[in-house]
Amino acid sequence: MSQDPQLDWRPVAVPAHAPLDGRYVCLEPLEPARHGDDLWLALQGPDCDPRLWDYLAYGPFAERAAFDVWLAANATSSDPLFFAVLERASRRAVGLLSFLRITPKDGCIEIGHIAFGRAMQRSPASTEAVYLLAELAMGSLGYRRLEWKCNALNARSMRAAERLGFVYEGTFRQHMLVKGRNRDSAWFSILDREWPRCRAAFERWLAAANFDEQGRQKQRLQELRR
Repeated sequence: MSQDPQLDWRPVAVPAHAPLDGRYVCLEPLEPARHGDDLWLALQGPDCDPRLWDYLAYGPFAERAAFDVWLAANATSSDPLFFAVLERASRRAVGLLSFLRITPKDGCIEIGHIAFGRAMQRSPASTEAVYLLAELAMGSLGYRRLEWKCNALNARSMRAAERLGFVYEGTFRQHMLVKGRNRDSAWFSILDREWPRCRAAFERWLAAANFDEQGRQKQRLQELRR
């Protein structure tokens, strides 16, 4: 049996917890004092998505105090490493997401803990938020593997992963217990050799020229990867 070829690999850096700017959104290190009011409104307010917390390991939060405790713990964590998502125009926090399972020695990193307010869903803002983290990891830092995992029952997350260019790898059966229920976990990834094509598609899709005067996309992201 032949052995895998030796890689000339050196460990990469841990992502900096620093702001990232895009066309539609800015990512900032999560700070409850600055972002808490906006996030409570976006994630728990009267216009929030009632399905947002269905497959997350926490929430929904009936009281602001419990939400603030959760937010404070996220803000002090280094893995997961949380970012607030701000609308570029208004500077309002409308969601959050994180890096996790950060493994510089293997060049492997995951994007997860995604909680986007209703205003972000199915919008350029949500796509760009993921792109900014992906480009930091795969482009700037040179990670070899970017992961996405979700409950195999979470059809919305699975569709999002495939739309964003992640490749389905399989399902880990009875992977964990979440809120007292079994979770089979679907695994997706983008590899370093796949990232240039994904990056080019992201950049073309996010460009102003890809949207008409009503903000409707002209070309779908999947089409731009072909």
